[in-house]
Amino acid sequence: MYINRSSRLLGIYSLSVGGITGSVADVRLIVGVALKIVASGIIISHNHPSCNLTPSKNDLEITGKIKEACSMFDLKLLDHIIISPQEKYLSLADEGLL
Repeated sequence: MYINRSSRLLGIYSLSVGGITGSVADVRLIVGVALKIVASGIIISHNHPSCNLTPSKNDLEITGKIKEACSMFDLKLLDHIIISPQEKYLSLADEGLL
């Protein structure tokens, strides 16, 4: 999700539809869309079909890469949300992992 300085939603971009064991998140595409629509903040999310909301090592690594890339362009990664089919979620920002 892409947010402006007034915390208004500018748009949603679905980057990838994953397979059984994973998905690809291209940092350049995530940041590139933000730059094209002049967003100031980004919220990323993905699902864990297993219902285990614990962020994986890969989840934390991609979050760090996206946060670093955002900082180079004065963008803010506001949150990374992991959702489950049981209508539960984990916010990395709320957990202090962002």
